[in-house]
Amino acid sequence: MTFEEEINQTVRYLKPSGIRRFFDIAATRKGVISLGVGEPDFITPWHIREETIHAIEQGKTFYTGNKGLPKLREGICAYYKRRFHVDYDPEDNVIVTVGGSEAIDIVMRTLVQPGDEIILPTPAYVAYAAIIEMAGAKVREIVLKEEEGFKLTPEALKNALNDKTKAVILNFPGNPTGGIMTREDYEKIVPILKESGIYAITDEIYAELTYEQKHCSIAEFDEIKDHVIVINGFSKAYSMTGYRVGYILAKKELIDMILKIHQYTIMCATTPCQFAAIEAVNNGDKDIEEMFVSFRQRRNYIVKELNRIGLHTPMPQGAFYVFPSIKRTGLSSEEFCERLLDEQSLALVPGNAFGDAGEGFVRISYAYSLDQIKAAIAKLEQFLKDGGWDK
Repeated sequence: MTFEEEINQTVRYLKPSGIRRFFDIAATRKGVISLGVGEPDFITPWHIREETIHAIEQGKTFYTGNKGLPKLREGICAYYKRRFHVDYDPEDNVIVTVGGSEAIDIVMRTLVQPGDEIILPTPAYVAYAAIIEMAGAKVREIVLKEEEGFKLTPEALKNALNDKTKAVILNFPGNPTGGIMTREDYEKIVPILKESGIYAITDEIYAELTYEQKHCSIAEFDEIKDHVIVINGFSKAYSMTGYRVGYILAKKELIDMILKIHQYTIMCATTPCQFAAIEAVNNGDKDIEEMFVSFRQRRNYIVKELNRIGLHTPMPQGAFYVFPSIKRTGLSSEEFCERLLDEQSLALVPGNAFGDAGEGFVRISYAYSLDQIKAAIAKLEQFLKDGGWDK
């Protein structure tokens, strides 16, 4: 038996992350500016870091209960009530996870069986399709359209449903597009979800980054709440990416099932980081607002500049990404990013890393300093001039 035959075939044929590929290449070269990774450039606020240090100094390095520290679960539920008007019980409806990534994984492994289909609006965060496939289900894509604001429309959802559909993934605000769904948008698809009985898995990691309108969670709709699974975390809102603290909110029966996988594979999220998260969720609203103002300023600047230099870029309504079209160059997304890296030492992420629907676009993160963004714009402008695409 060859090595290839020994390996799980689903894993063997998984494509490596397109985000990490360009980030790793950039890391090996000197002088590269990278706007590729979705990581806030803010240092974790001091009062949160201080709580982490204090927890370690006090020897709070033991296992916690599988669901997470009670005070953290209470804080998460209070946060969802305070910020998004959704009620959850800290004992019955919450699991603290190792980031949002573990949450996506264990939710999918709990829900799906071979032959099930998961509806995935694309372009989409790179982990979704891989996790769906590793769980044994099939991806059924819906292509989100720029001219529709990269929203999920009721017509597209209806057309994607069939008797094998188990769930739909909702990632709004969206990575990589920055698209959002308003309450009015959700009102159009909630009756479809209710009639079909499928689950809505809503990844709300960018919920605190909606610029013109307050975030609406689909969990606010009581008529389908029992079939909504909320995934969120502390990485983006509080600049706590390395802490790896996320959570799942769902009905008790689902939480009990999801907990089984969490118990056997993880045990619990890192204890000092859970104490830090308690501080963040209870006392971090001001930090959220300060970072929000800066991200909005950066968004406005980068969209204006990208359009000025000839890359059509719609104004994203959420998250911290822009998704400019590079179709005028005639290059594929990968060709564009490879040449840009070679010729200008600027690393972006090709749109096709987020699925075939991302071809013809590139993703640029503006979770970087304004100085880095300005330097990147200068490199992009020169690249377009050199290629004769600035006209």
